[in-house]
Amino acid sequence: MGLMDYLKGQFLEIIQWTDDSRDTLSWRFPDEDKEIKRGAQLIVRESQVAQFVYLGQFGDTFGPGKHDLVTDNIPILSTLKGWKYGFESPFKADIYYVTTRLFTGNKWGTSNPIMMRDQDFGIVRVRAFGTFDFKITDPKVFLKEVAGSDHHFRLDEFADTMRSRIVSVFTDALATAKVPVLDLATRYGELGDALLPIINPITTTKYGIEIASFVLENASVPPEVEQAIDKRSSMSAIGNLNDYVKFQMAEGMAKGGAGPAGAAAEIAMGFGMAQQMMAQGVFNPGAASPPPIPGATPPPLPAAAPAADILTPAQVAQTLGVTEADVIATIEAGDIKAKKIGTQYRITKAALDEFLAK
Repeated sequence: MGLMDYLKGQFLEIIQWTDDSRDTLSWRFPDEDKEIKRGAQLIVRESQVAQFVYLGQFGDTFGPGKHDLVTDNIPILSTLKGWKYGFESPFKADIYYVTTRLFTGNKWGTSNPIMMRDQDFGIVRVRAFGTFDFKITDPKVFLKEVAGSDHHFRLDEFADTMRSRIVSVFTDALATAKVPVLDLATRYGELGDALLPIINPITTTKYGIEIASFVLENASVPPEVEQAIDKRSSMSAIGNLNDYVKFQMAEGMAKGGAGPAGAAAEIAMGFGMAQQMMAQGVFNPGAASPPPIPGATPPPLPAAAPAADILTPAQVAQTLGVTEADVIATIEAGDIKAKKIGTQYRITKAALDEFLAK
């Protein structure tokens, strides 16, 4: 072997990567301690990007095509190496090939329940899982934050690295969008698309990837929340306490008056009958006088004793079979008359009767 052939063998003249796998995200070109010759050809195929790294600093980025490595094509690298008069001598640099095609069907899921604040149910524990499609849009951010200096970064490594991060992004997106638990548990198809505009700015900035599709396949909540969702979804006017109480009363009467719904119905019917009897002069508690004498002026009826019972929102909620928060919300909406003493509401039976009679 002549001297020229020997020297030629020490330089890289053609740099390329033929990707025959379907699970490679990034791959570092094995230079075998060879230097890159001036005028060497860099070949980048479709769905690839080549990223130069020199002493830990990002250099030039090349998209698909055939590139001659001369001074004009590597301005960032020329600055990093301090070539005052241009690229003349061979040099060494790491070259990473990054796959930019779409990777589909990647699974995500919560290993532990996530806590979210819901306007209807308060703090709720939620488990969720699904799939997402993604592609790398910023090779520098991806190499820095996800792949690192791994010489062959695969999809399974990506899944291990990103699983908890995707769940965190999903949780933040839910909090930002303020998605109700009712929607989370019943509208899987729409939710993923609705969250994409919130998820993508985070994943692109932090990890250099864009989520093309985000699918929520299942979301589960504790059994007690599921029961409340089932109960409320059977009504046409969710959140309207007046309609809810009437619904409960109808259920209770259909079941023979059992449970809180039956109690609500009995109270409402009892109050109504008492009012009717008092209006007709039939009901006069404590009366012991004989029947009136014909032609005589009847004695005046004694005034009805005022109701002494004062109820708290918790007691009203227990009676009606609803939550205390629903009762307070109805009071603040002006549907139930109540007096506020300090920070607590107090409701008279008359006010409750008036509400039930609506």
